[in-house]
Amino acid sequence: MKEIHVLEPGFLTSIQDLGRFGYAHLGVSASGAADSFALRIGNLLVGNKEEAAGLEMTLTGGLYEFAKPCSVAITGSHFSPRLNSSEAPMWRAFNVAAGQRLKIGATQEGARCYLCIQGGFDLPLTLGSYSTHLMTSLGGCSGRALRKGDVLKVRSSAHAIVEAPSEDFSSWYQRNVLRVTAGLQEDFFSKEEIEIFYASSYEVAEDSNRMGLRLLGPQLKHVAGSEIVTEGAPLGAVQVPQNGKPIILFVEHQTTGGYPKIANIISADMHRVGQLRPRDVVRFRKVSLEEARAAFFDRERLVNSIRQLIQ
Repeated sequence: MKEIHVLEPGFLTSIQDLGRFGYAHLGVSASGAADSFALRIGNLLVGNKEEAAGLEMTLTGGLYEFAKPCSVAITGSHFSPRLNSSEAPMWRAFNVAAGQRLKIGATQEGARCYLCIQGGFDLPLTLGSYSTHLMTSLGGCSGRALRKGDVLKVRSSAHAIVEAPSEDFSSWYQRNVLRVTAGLQEDFFSKEEIEIFYASSYEVAEDSNRMGLRLLGPQLKHVAGSEIVTEGAPLGAVQVPQNGKPIILFVEHQTTGGYPKIANIISADMHRVGQLRPRDVVRFRKVSLEEARAAFFDRERLVNSIRQLIQ
């Protein structure tokens, strides 16, 4: 059995896959990778199924020692990775020899990067997923972030690593504009308030996390009340509570809510939300459902081009 030793865990490093689904009625949101696009690509590069579990690192990476040879890929934002004393590549699979140490530093741009290991981590499933749900201490490594001294076991794999297309992945990570469709309660806001929302810039607040991103900017006024009958809360919804300050519901969001939702981030831009850091400034651009679908299929064509290399 291959093992990876956690010498330094970084600020907030956790095991994440693509999430656990089907338990919202029990109050358990899907969780999963904050940037599922990066995790999927990383897994495919090392010959894994794209839903395999990887390490999600937030703001700072960590130091990891490999007991046996492994093939790995690092994706997401640039965290200045180094293998022993040499620079390690991003968005490319590479081999790590037994005894080597992989140092993943602090972010140089976005919020998160992903370390995917060929074979995937050998962990017990919790409600059908390996993902760590930090708010409820479910899944992953005992439901928590990694700690110094943790030992992660890795499954064996017969797949070969693949060469990624000559794609500039940074082009997928523009973060200052997020595309949205109309929210379920857009009519709770006047035309003037909606115009303010789309014309304004918002800063990501310091107290944002995997549950939600609080936004600082113009406070929006409700014209049809600030509360609704509690209903299911979708991933990426931009809800506006009584104080008028928007919140983007994120991967560990509450499964129900009673605040009006002015907009919803499109699926193709959710990975960009996962790369937002405190003090980042964003604006919202409204698109049609047809444009949202087209953006989704553009992204999926890229993923599929890599998927075909390991089939």
